[in-house]
This record gives sequence, C-alpha cells and structure tokens, in this order.
Amino acid sequence: MDTFLQRIHSGIKDGTVLKDEPMSSHTSFKVGGPADYFVLPASEEEIVYAAACAREEGIPCFIMGNGSNLLVSDKGFRGLIIRIGKNLSKIRTENEQISAQAGALLSAVSKEALRQGLTGLEFAAGIPGSLGGAVAMNAGAYGGEMKDVLISADVLTKDGELLSLSVDDLELSYRNSVVFRNEYTVLSARFALRKGDPAEIKAEMDRLAGLRRQKQPLEFPSAGSTFKRPEGYFAGKLIQDAGLKGYTVGGAQVSEKHSGFVINRGGATAEEIAFLIRQVQKKVQSNSGVFLETEVRFLGF
Repeated sequence: MDTFLQRIHSGIKDGTVLKDEPMSSHTSFKVGGPADYFVLPASEEEIVYAAACAREEGIPCFIMGNGSNLLVSDKGFRGLIIRIGKNLSKIRTENEQISAQAGALLSAVSKEALRQGLTGLEFAAGIPGSLGGAVAMNAGAYGGEMKDVLISADVLTKDGELLSLSVDDLELSYRNSVVFRNEYTVLSARFALRKGDPAEIKAEMDRLAGLRRQKQPLEFPSAGSTFKRPEGYFAGKLIQDAGLKGYTVGGAQVSEKHSGFVINRGGATAEEIAFLIRQVQKKVQSNSGVFLETEVRFLGF
C-alpha cells in the first residue's frame, strides 16, 4: 500500500477508501476512467481530514456530489476524489425551516418538505443532484432557484477553514456562486419555507414531474441541461436552429427529444461526449454568434 493511501486509511474510520475507482460508477453520464484515490466520507470531519491530506501531500483533490453535472475523462483523475454522498444526507425540520447535509438528494429534501406540509421547494423535486452541488450552482427549474429559499450554508474553504455563509454572502446568481468562484465545498445548508397545503404541494410536484417526462430524455444517461441559458435566448432552440438536433458522435448524441441535452445513447466515451459538446459550441456560434457556456463541469481533460 502506498504511503498516501496508508495516511488516508488511518483517518477514515467510518467512511470508505478506494484506489483506482472507475468514475463511470459515480456520474450520471455513466462514463469516466479511474480516480487514483476515492473517498466516501462518513462525517464532515472525514471530509476535512481527507482534503487536508491531499493539500499537505500536494495531491490534486476534487470534491463531488451526486455526479449529475460532471464529465470525467476516459483517462480518469490523477489525484483524490472525495464524494459527499448518502453517508452525509441527514435532513432535519424545525418549524418552517429545513436543514440538510450536502449529500442529501434534492428530491429527498423536497419530499421532506412535502411530508411537513411546507411549500417552496416544489421546483427542486425533479432535479437529480445533491444539495451541495445545487447550492454551489444555484440550481433551478421552472421558475424557482436555490436562492429563493436558502438562508445559509456551511462551507469548507480550499485552505481548510470552516465558514458559515448567509444567502447574501453566497452571492448566488444564474448557475454561479461564491462557492464556485472560491472553490469552497458546501457541507450543509438551511432553507426557509412556508406552510402550505400538502395536496397542492404534491399536485405541483406531480405537474412538474410530468413536464420533465414529456420534454426531457430521462431514459438516457446525461448531465441534465448541458448548456447554460444565454441571455435573451434558449440553448435548445439555438442548437436546433443550427441543425444539430440528433447530431451524433459515436455513442454521444444531441437529444432528439430536447436539443439542450447531450445524452449517452449507449457505449459513449467521455471523449466522444466532450467532442460533441465542443462541436455544438462551435457550430452554434458560427450560426448565431452566441457562445454556449456549459453547465456540465469537466474533470481530468
């Protein structure tokens, strides 16, 4: 066992430590080569410990959530990946506030709100990511965003400092925040909701779920909306207007159901998906003069 692996093992008592872990098992695209080291921590203390080990040893470290907005290279990642997942997914409700750890799925947090008869998170019920990533990117759908309901979040800085940031401190904007800009890691967050009628809350969640099934290619692996919405435009329409609906590279395809989604139709490689995304950006810019920024994050390229 190499010395770094020994050191990680010595401080991760309740979590899991893996070597050469295939990232295709941890991303919604279902692609990605091995991470040299992979940790599933069981506590915030283990996150802090693993990140400190990497920092002190000069080893690249990436902290991820549910992998629903991430494309990992076929070559994998030369360093440590810390995945904040189900071991860190506790949800607690007090009056009209919900607190949750970063590994909690947004769908689970929304269901807890429904159980408690609290309204405000209906928009998030079908977003496939976990809470940490959702706060970092100010995730949203159907007219709602994290910033509409967030009170505060606890974060870990890249230097190992723990901070509690108010919603104003988080500087949440369209698919962006101080978390991304300063490379913070969200550990937990708190929401302020309102009392509502459980039947009405469920009806709205069901309505939005129906819209997703109707309009989005949920039957294929993807990272959700591949591109950010350009100001004044819709990414899907720009892509369709460029003649790219159904455009295919190997096993990767611009969805025929919704052109804003790049999907893995089966057997795609990360390189094929990345190449297709770059081609879409190039052709849309040539056709409309608009450059499409990605929502998807690239790792190991």
